[in-house]
Amino acid sequence: MRVDQFIETLQADGDRLAEAAHHAGLDAAVPTCPGWVIADLLNHLGGVHRWATAHVTARHRDPVPADEFFAAPTDGTLLDWFREGHRSLVAALVSADPALDCWTFLPAASPLEFWARRQAHETAVHRADVESATGSRPRWSPEFAVDGIDELLHAFFQRRPERLAADPPLRMSLHATDAGRAWTIRMEPDRLYVDAGGQPAGLRLAGTASDLYLLLWNRAGIEGLDVDGDLPAWESWRDRAVVTWR
Repeated sequence: MRVDQFIETLQADGDRLAEAAHHAGLDAAVPTCPGWVIADLLNHLGGVHRWATAHVTARHRDPVPADEFFAAPTDGTLLDWFREGHRSLVAALVSADPALDCWTFLPAASPLEFWARRQAHETAVHRADVESATGSRPRWSPEFAVDGIDELLHAFFQRRPERLAADPPLRMSLHATDAGRAWTIRMEPDRLYVDAGGQPAGLRLAGTASDLYLLLWNRAGIEGLDVDGDLPAWESWRDRAVVTWR
């Protein structure tokens, strides 16, 4: 995907997230984030947006401490605060120099692509969280959802692949039925491996790219997917696959 496509998706999902938050109410529980209410999620994502904006606009070469960006208001202006941070992030990315040089924490063709991509997926996943409070479920283009799966498998989980080791080994294949893409996840005794294509595996999961995207981010279960094989392989993956940027 191009940088402008990531920014367009970021803008649209942030707007939809805010609409869903308004509909649900700040005190509504977030089913996909146990213990959180909508206000907690807005505080978190509003801070992340401001933190990302600081790196893009000030071109920081080192990570900026995040604490100062999470000082959300405690009164009825929280949703406005979130919208303001989202708009500022979109504006910063739109106006950024394509040759932007600043700190990043995942592989990318450029720092600008990194921040546009990462914030698009951060916002998309949290849009799913907010919409879970209203009983709805978002859908994205197959291209965007596939990119999110690639980011998760080939970037986040490759930072510390030994955390997803398994002995005896476990293997499962994922098939995006609307995108013509497949991945084979191998949890070996030494580390995680991800291969292109749907190779023989103990568990086969097939569904739309959006369904697999939500599944891998632990925002949905296997209900509605075409499931064939050993479910304990999925349960082991789900319990171990925790996203962290550190």
